[in-house]
Amino acid sequence: MLNPNDLIVDGWDISNLELDAAMKRAQVLDVDLQKQLAPFLKGIKPKPSVYYPDFIALNQKERANNVVNVDSAKEVDTNRKWQDVETIRSDIQNFKKQHNLEQVIVLWTANTERYSDIIDGVNDTSENLLKSIQENHPEVSPSTVFAVASILEGVPYINGSPQNTFVPGVIELAEKNQTFIGGDDFKSGQTKIKSVLAQFLVDAGIRPISIASYNHLGNNDGYNLSSPKQFKSKEISKRGVVDDIIESNQILYNEELGKKIDHCIVIKYLQAVKDSKVAMDEYYSELMLGGHNKISIHNVCEDSLLATPLIIDLVVMTEFLSRVSYKKDNSNEYHNFYSVLTLLSYWLKAPLTKPGYKVINGLNKQRLAIENLLRLLVGLPINNELRFEERLV
Repeated sequence: MLNPNDLIVDGWDISNLELDAAMKRAQVLDVDLQKQLAPFLKGIKPKPSVYYPDFIALNQKERANNVVNVDSAKEVDTNRKWQDVETIRSDIQNFKKQHNLEQVIVLWTANTERYSDIIDGVNDTSENLLKSIQENHPEVSPSTVFAVASILEGVPYINGSPQNTFVPGVIELAEKNQTFIGGDDFKSGQTKIKSVLAQFLVDAGIRPISIASYNHLGNNDGYNLSSPKQFKSKEISKRGVVDDIIESNQILYNEELGKKIDHCIVIKYLQAVKDSKVAMDEYYSELMLGGHNKISIHNVCEDSLLATPLIIDLVVMTEFLSRVSYKKDNSNEYHNFYSVLTLLSYWLKAPLTKPGYKVINGLNKQRLAIENLLRLLVGLPINNELRFEERLV
């Protein structure tokens, strides 16, 4: 597998701060560590990025001083979207050539965008999507521009935010170009716990009837999510994590008892707590004979430092999966995996799946899939807990 120490890192940002200044502004790392890292980060600036104000919170405008889509008067121009695609493609080409790289992987870690409307004739097919970009359609988001540019360059693209970057036209474009994509939204803290605990409760025959999830945080992610449209994207991502768990048990969830969990998501911005994200959850469940069970969890974590290892893991695993090929017994032709890398689901809140297939959110199931693939690739049998040798006479 790829050694993370061999990674060459670059990127885009709508803010022009050098990385040492950005580190200081974020107030995530200990001050002593910042002092040690500053000499290595000073002078490094992100490439100008794409900024369409309608897609992120208006409060981000104050940061948007490093924008590629500006006109001659230095005003933001959203009527040059195909030119933006070509700019990102050129940046990828130059980066790969400059560092003599074998592979480039693009991973979106930027602001949560509002959801794009799925419109027939606009973004429902790859052909319509490319035409819509050329016509500067208002429902083409910056993250979709980056995705299209990456796919056209044959570069894997991972979406670490909750918005619907992968509209049907993007997925079809990835299929046609045999390029890998994965998403959506980093699964780092509260949702990761939820995907384990909810599965445990249902598997144990305990029936959750309500889950209340409350968060407050003070970093720029929280600042952006204070806008209702951007919060809606995050709410959809966090709410869906228990859907397949409910569907897996028709004894607990059916027409008579009800097929839904009353699931509430709250996110508030409190600047004072900075990157220390506070998450509080209450699980209220039914037991037999009219009994009830309540589980309350209080979790405080540094949001960015939980997400950073996920970024490394996603890049390493994406690069690895891009090199795996297989053939059927009766064929001499090798194939790569399907374009949507569902094996990345372990690190993502709202896993993107092959059209027509159900999402698997249970964390243990997601990890087992990865472990079994790796075992198969080195010639080991898959994990199997039947252990007949000790259970049979």
